[in-house]
Amino acid sequence: MTSVSPDYTHRRKRLSAGEGIELPGVRLKWYDLHREDHEIGDDVRKEAREILRAEIGGITPTGDLGFVILHRVGDAYLLVVCTWLNDNELWETVYLKDAAGFELIPFGETAKGTYCVWEMGAILHEQQAWIRYLFSPRDAEAGRAYLADRHPGGLI
Repeated sequence: MTSVSPDYTHRRKRLSAGEGIELPGVRLKWYDLHREDHEIGDDVRKEAREILRAEIGGITPTGDLGFVILHRVGDAYLLVVCTWLNDNELWETVYLKDAAGFELIPFGETAKGTYCVWEMGAILHEQQAWIRYLFSPRDAEAGRAYLADRHPGGLI
């Protein structure tokens, strides 16, 4: 028995690295994720960056390094903010954008969806990048190397 609907048709999505964002206390890599025929507009990307600038102080806790995935899901968008905390833990904050704008998704359930199969392309790369960082001297140069170490992009 499977939980995959018989009507489901899987499609590939494009993952691409964008310009990172530096905010008070945290530096984040940036990834866009979308179907090839449904790209992310500059206006949505700009709005996502603005919400991060406005909300970063309210994301608790947050580490000083991490990454963002701006994922177009049909006509909506998920802004997945991931930061490294407690040495080796990946912490997540998620915003949903629909016609009304970006809004924080609260996680009150005992079980919740985490990453979809496409987001895991970035997650797997970032896990390996973080391991390389943990084995480094973890100084300023290592931080810059982590931020420069991005998924090469492509169809997932």
